[in-house]
Amino acid sequence: MANILVVDDELGIRDLLSEILNDEGHNVELAENAAQARNARGRTRPDLVLLDIWMPDTDGVTLLKEWSTTGLLTMPVIMMSGHATIETAVEATKIGAQSFLEKPITLQKLLKAVEAALTRAIPAGPAGARRPTGPIAVAPPPAELTVEAAMTGGQNLPPVMEMGPQARQLFELDKPLRDARDEFEKCYFEFHLAKEGGSMTRVAEKTGLERTHLYRKLKQLGVDLSRGKRGT
Repeated sequence: MANILVVDDELGIRDLLSEILNDEGHNVELAENAAQARNARGRTRPDLVLLDIWMPDTDGVTLLKEWSTTGLLTMPVIMMSGHATIETAVEATKIGAQSFLEKPITLQKLLKAVEAALTRAIPAGPAGARRPTGPIAVAPPPAELTVEAAMTGGQNLPPVMEMGPQARQLFELDKPLRDARDEFEKCYFEFHLAKEGGSMTRVAEKTGLERTHLYRKLKQLGVDLSRGKRGT
């Protein structure tokens, strides 16, 4: 878990990035301009900054240069823009930006860039000196729960203990299709919630559902969203 500062003058972008990063277990601070970003930088000492280039008061490149020349660029910075030129992106990189994300930002590119930046370096202690970090350890995922495996008794089902209490009951086939399907879907989503540590973002990506549709589906099935949530 990291402290991430998101700086963008667009409310929709701030809300979207905050929702995704919070869902990944990070603490997120929001700023809509350079003045707020300066205050947040001094107050929270972020591990990573997502910085928009085009802002009304002071643009992101100018703020990045300010932090660099005053010794405050002690954290990785990822620049963001929907209209930046290649020259602007190159300039930001030369100043000290870790990487550049072009808007609209896709979920995969965001998570990949954030993970790469946090893996390389994070602030350490009051002096703000960077310390290298090793690659994030990822536990090997359990076998996938597929519709085919559940319906045909295939061998790629995970052990009962990995799937939780819902897997301890056998699916009763002597009942209306809708009821049997609801039982399977509830078990399916509970499995993926547990597997992804309660991350709705990753479950939505894994199952191919939009987040709003996923929330409605889980509520309809009576899935307990707190069960799979990882600790902070």
